[in-house]
Amino acid sequence: MHWIDWTIVSALLIGIVVLAISTKKYTQSVADFLAANRCAGRYLLSISEGMAGLGAITVVAMFEMYYNAGFTGAWWGMMYGPIFIIVALAGYVIYRFRETRALTLAQYFEMRYNKPVRIIAGLLAWLSGIINFGIFPAVGARFFMSFCGIPHMYMNWAEDTPFITSALNLDTVINPTGNPFDLTFILIMIGLLAISLFFVFLGGQIAVMVTDFVQGVFTNIVFLIIIAFIFYTFTWGDIVSTLQTAPEGKSMLNPFDTGKTDGFNPWYYIIGMVGILYAYKSWQGAQAYNASAKNPHEARMAGILGAWRGVILTLVMMLLPIGAWVIMHNAGHTETQEVVNSALATMPSETLAKQMTVPTVLTKAMPVGLIGMFCAVMVFAFISTHDTYLHSWGSIFVQDVILPFKRKPFSPKQHIWILRISIIFVAMFIFAFSLLVPQKDYILMFFALTGAIYVGGAGAVIVFGLYWRRGTSAGAIASLFVGSSTAIIFFCLQQFWAEGIYDFMLANTPNFLEGVTNTIHSIADNVYGINWKVTPEKFPIDGQWVFGFSMIISCTTYIVVSLVDHTITRRPLFNMDQMLHRGEYAVAGDHEDENAAPVSGLKAILPSEEFTFRDKLVYYGNLLWTFGWFFVFWIFSALNFVWGLSDDGWARFWFVQVILAMCLGTFTVIWFICGGIRDMKDLFHTLRTAKRDTRDDGMVVHGHNLADEPEGVETIEDAEALEEPAGMSE
Repeated sequence: MHWIDWTIVSALLIGIVVLAISTKKYTQSVADFLAANRCAGRYLLSISEGMAGLGAITVVAMFEMYYNAGFTGAWWGMMYGPIFIIVALAGYVIYRFRETRALTLAQYFEMRYNKPVRIIAGLLAWLSGIINFGIFPAVGARFFMSFCGIPHMYMNWAEDTPFITSALNLDTVINPTGNPFDLTFILIMIGLLAISLFFVFLGGQIAVMVTDFVQGVFTNIVFLIIIAFIFYTFTWGDIVSTLQTAPEGKSMLNPFDTGKTDGFNPWYYIIGMVGILYAYKSWQGAQAYNASAKNPHEARMAGILGAWRGVILTLVMMLLPIGAWVIMHNAGHTETQEVVNSALATMPSETLAKQMTVPTVLTKAMPVGLIGMFCAVMVFAFISTHDTYLHSWGSIFVQDVILPFKRKPFSPKQHIWILRISIIFVAMFIFAFSLLVPQKDYILMFFALTGAIYVGGAGAVIVFGLYWRRGTSAGAIASLFVGSSTAIIFFCLQQFWAEGIYDFMLANTPNFLEGVTNTIHSIADNVYGINWKVTPEKFPIDGQWVFGFSMIISCTTYIVVSLVDHTITRRPLFNMDQMLHRGEYAVAGDHEDENAAPVSGLKAILPSEEFTFRDKLVYYGNLLWTFGWFFVFWIFSALNFVWGLSDDGWARFWFVQVILAMCLGTFTVIWFICGGIRDMKDLFHTLRTAKRDTRDDGMVVHGHNLADEPEGVETIEDAEALEEPAGMSE
């Protein structure tokens, strides 16, 4: 990068560090550290959570997907629209979860089920989370090395540090191949992780959310500039003519000619669509945002706004890799192609070369200044995701594995320092994981596979626990067990297939291997879009399919076991009103209209009495945009099946879609920035004047928060000395 680019990155990084330091004074309690004392407004939540979910690794993953699928990846994503908007408009899961006033999902599990469910769920969430998180530093570091042109600095442990290597066995533990070790790679990971840790240590969720917001504002502005640059650099005709050269079955324009596209074909999106309903809000990488809203209605509105927040992000994540594909396949860019291919040839594996293709192309295509701004965006994306995930996984281990065993609360100071120690451990783990464990699949497939260790079973536990009074602890434990077992088994098969499993089966059970191969190939030959293939190099079933299997098995298990348990024990129906703080259990300030009972069922999709006139405008505007594209999806699907649309016809469709998305995205960026600045001012004002309750730390008694007990009740022993409330089922 040019010195101008480095200056842009350095100045912006210094500014965000100063902002993080300024938030330290607001963190005065455990609830402040964990959930910003539940003071965040809708725009602040929407932008911050969006930035937290972006991440450098997410950008690289999206680059991978759209570089392989082109515009067709966005087509199948249109199926998600109505589901996203319905769950957002209804406040599906998030509204009721915020009503529980739980600080983590597993705390809600203790309130809804019992303490063993909380501990098991906490352990699985933590284990799944840190494994899923494990490749983040490595992917981020490789991106910056490739994008910034940072030279490798190799070190051979056996030759350069013989005493240390011999004492700690580093030559076999850290570097079993004997190849020189990339010291640059290590230093970049350490530096970026250190900055992320610094943010979390300063102010917990307050520092994370405020810095994520400012980073999100800058990112959205840069995205608008990048879109303008893309259309300045390429004509639409050049883009279309190059995309039309894609092989048959791997079209970049026609979504109905993608049956041979590796991984990102229609089945990937169908499984993802089902997963939205099953596992909505169950992944806890950004779990603090679930509890940070002022009230349930603000949480609901943040979700509605989130549907529009993602328009500009999706557009940029699609156009950049498509532009890179055009450069790598257009005859007018042969010189750039040679330089990029030479750089990719130095990558240690084909998987890593695929990841770094788009970043490497971008460094050759972007001008000075824009490279620096995009690099700053990626630095912010790395920090925002890492500080959020460090906060989440570190907090979950303390709140949901350690805290349930406590009878007497920690002091606020002790509690915050234990959280910080747990966060340090998570940072050390992901650093070691990135160093030691090779990546075997696309990033999004790895996410699906490792996420299923927890989400596969937890989805049923969360949704049925909030909406079905007959769900039981036995059903919850069974669902968590079968979901995690399915994912762990497939994870091990994927990791060790090429390293020994295939060869072992070939040598010892050849007939069984042949039978498995024939079965898998038969399915692939007869079902459109399934490209499973048994080879010695790679396990045939990818992470998205594993996620699908775990959802089906876990959901069935939860329902069957709960019904059997409920029938045998004849336990009373669960007291949902108490857990959701409704009726006689209501908490002042949790609803904008204290006298209005929250609606349920199909009515929950419609605007409630909590909606203002402006809220309704946002609601109906979002509804019109989303269902409009959904109807377009089915209309064009029908036209394609009846008459068949040419590549030129699809190209005209994508041109209109891109232009409309650009117009809406520009409007929402300006709108959200104004609303977010107002929300951030309100956040600081509220935190300056708020009265803290030291009991609001995640401890549960009698199925509800310890903080809900009368004043003077400071410990679980104090609460148990009072008469246990009637109506609790478990």
